[in-house]
Amino acid sequence: MIRFGIVGFGLHAVKRLMPGFALAQNCRVTALSRRALARARQSAAEFNIPLAFDSARELCQSTEVDAVFIATPNACHLGDVLTAVECGKPVLCEKPMGIHAAECRQMVEVARQANLLLGVAQVFRFENTTTRLRERVHAGDVGTPIFARAEFSFPARNAARTWLYDAALAGGGPIADVGVHAIDALRYMLDDEVVSVSARAACDGESGNVEAAAALILEFSRGTLAATLVSFRADYRTPVEIVGDRGVLRADDGFTVERPIRVEFRRDGNVVDAELLSNESAYVRQVDMFAEALEGRTPYRVPGEEGWQNQEIIDAAYRSIKSGRAEAVFQVAKPETGRRCH
Repeated sequence: MIRFGIVGFGLHAVKRLMPGFALAQNCRVTALSRRALARARQSAAEFNIPLAFDSARELCQSTEVDAVFIATPNACHLGDVLTAVECGKPVLCEKPMGIHAAECRQMVEVARQANLLLGVAQVFRFENTTTRLRERVHAGDVGTPIFARAEFSFPARNAARTWLYDAALAGGGPIADVGVHAIDALRYMLDDEVVSVSARAACDGESGNVEAAAALILEFSRGTLAATLVSFRADYRTPVEIVGDRGVLRADDGFTVERPIRVEFRRDGNVVDAELLSNESAYVRQVDMFAEALEGRTPYRVPGEEGWQNQEIIDAAYRSIKSGRAEAVFQVAKPETGRRCH
């Protein structure tokens, strides 16, 4: 049983992480940290968590913590990950992994040197819908993928995470916040890498120094062209579609964990088959599989190199917005097959 400490116990921990840990079989939460000790103790009492701290270092130094989940604002990820590694603790870091790719590279290299597992919480890789779409693409159901799209919008005007509109803390707007989910899901479902990005962004009077909406065109190495639309203004929506020369796979709100999702396979304009899938256990699988990796049973599905690669794509998107042209994406070397970290 792996004992987790959560650094940055805020709304995400309450709404998503703790319900997942509550059903997990291989791990549990034994500690948390918040900036104010009184609030940390209040949260610990509410969720029956034994230890409460007001600093990441104290949590990471605890002998009652085997692994650390980083859930602080994006700009804090680098420092918190380095602290955990310095204290000898493997780390599962929320997305986006960092503010820019250089931070991600530093995290990966430090974890490698310490022989500690560094994973990224790209939870869509643990959903049944994305896994099923990946399986069907691999099986050749759509033939050669020609187009793909993954969109993510939600209204963020009154978001509890007020730092979303501060580039210094968030690293960007919806491209960084939810675009990273769409980008990672496309890479996972197509099992292919993005080689170039073209992007355009829109700002408004409420978006501060980040974008309010954006459109990205991703070119994959095997020729697939993918569209990613993201927004802090539109209603919640996460449609997913993969169009090939033999058929189409699609799911409306394919990334949601709130309700079952209908995944359709279409050919010649007709629905050939459909299945109803649930993503409600995605957060459970995410932490259980990280725990299994620490126990040497199976590799973790999203090692730090994957988070670094996602950030290279995000960085290229922001470069494209400034330059007005397509920008190449640096390709991160994959981790050694079978390499185990503890």
